[in-house]
Amino acid sequence: MLLIPAIDLKEGKCVRLRQGRMEDDTVFSDDPVAVAGRWVEAGARRLHLVDLDGAFAGSPKNREVIKAICEAYPDLPIQVGGGIRDEATIEQYLELGVEFVIIGTKAVSEPHFVEDVCLAFPGHIIVGLDARDDKVAIDGWSKLSHHDVYDMAQRFEQDGVAAIVFTDISRDGMMQGANIEATRKLAKSVRVPVIASGGVTDMNDIDRLIEAADDGVSGAIIGRALYEGTIDLREAQKRIDDRAGIPPFSE
Repeated sequence: MLLIPAIDLKEGKCVRLRQGRMEDDTVFSDDPVAVAGRWVEAGARRLHLVDLDGAFAGSPKNREVIKAICEAYPDLPIQVGGGIRDEATIEQYLELGVEFVIIGTKAVSEPHFVEDVCLAFPGHIIVGLDARDDKVAIDGWSKLSHHDVYDMAQRFEQDGVAAIVFTDISRDGMMQGANIEATRKLAKSVRVPVIASGGVTDMNDIDRLIEAADDGVSGAIIGRALYEGTIDLREAQKRIDDRAGIPPFSE
């Protein structure tokens, strides 16, 4: 299982939102590249970048910052989400050095798009399913759809996605603990890896994630808990590796 630090980008800065509300943000740094370096030094094996402005606008708005992070850490797998609504954007991100692109709103509003891009870019497509009460949210979490999260996950599995990122909106950025049971239930309903997101707060959550690994939870995206120091990335990843019998990570 991987712990994946999140770098949420708004107007070129590293921020965290509460429950996805753009007006309720905390700025953690004016230098996202330096923040990426901080997590790399702490042993991150993948980074999760979100273009928040892009998610609301429907097209990339922080591409230059993302490019700078990719150039600074060319050997580090990076996954990017936010405002990815067409094949041209996917291709541009992959050319920058991004390893995985995350499709959110477009996956729900036009599900056939996922099948198309999985064929065009095999192994590089992740779907982000953001839900509240088992219903999928779209447009930067500003709207709830009528789609059931489990039905959508099974459809995208058939389309060939590399993984599914599942976010419980009610927990995201709130430091109230992750909804591990909901993530675990989703992971058990599909065979592709499921990455937990939203609300991972402390080492108790890490222990619960470890227990969920056998059910298909392959990783967890962590944001505010890292920035506020309630989880130490190196210590948490070591605990996971030790439980799994994985040798220490050598940089």
